[in-house]
Amino acid sequence: MPHWFVGMDHTGQVALFPEYSHNIFQEIQEDLFVVGADLATPENAKPVVPRITEAHIESIEQHIDTLEDDLEPLKHFVLPGGSPAAAALHNARTVCRRAERLSVEASASTPLNEHALVYLNRLSDLLFVMARWANHAVGAPEHTWVPDTSSAS
Repeated sequence: MPHWFVGMDHTGQVALFPEYSHNIFQEIQEDLFVVGADLATPENAKPVVPRITEAHIESIEQHIDTLEDDLEPLKHFVLPGGSPAAAALHNARTVCRRAERLSVEASASTPLNEHALVYLNRLSDLLFVMARWANHAVGAPEHTWVPDTSSAS
């Protein structure tokens, strides 16, 4: 039986998160400070700031692989929602995708560390997998989007 810890979801409601995720959340929070410094500081600036590296991305990939081992493969798009923890993670994923899009846009005029952009992309995937896992852990169903093809030309 999984252990749980209490956190807040995006609405301010208390949500239960599986204990495994506590260390992942802490790692993400620490990494996001590095992402912020990395994106805000030109690569040749003084003082030197920590940078996102391939190791950060590999860690995210490992978390994704570990969590996906417990999940059924996707056959359709999954609609956001489910348990309060999953809903909060889907919300975080939306914010992460927005940060990624804005960073890619900024990179057109300002050279940015490519690893930071890849990290944001992989982080949004991790948050999606964590949301699926959170629903799986409490037995919440995944609602899938299946396109209506009856009106397709």
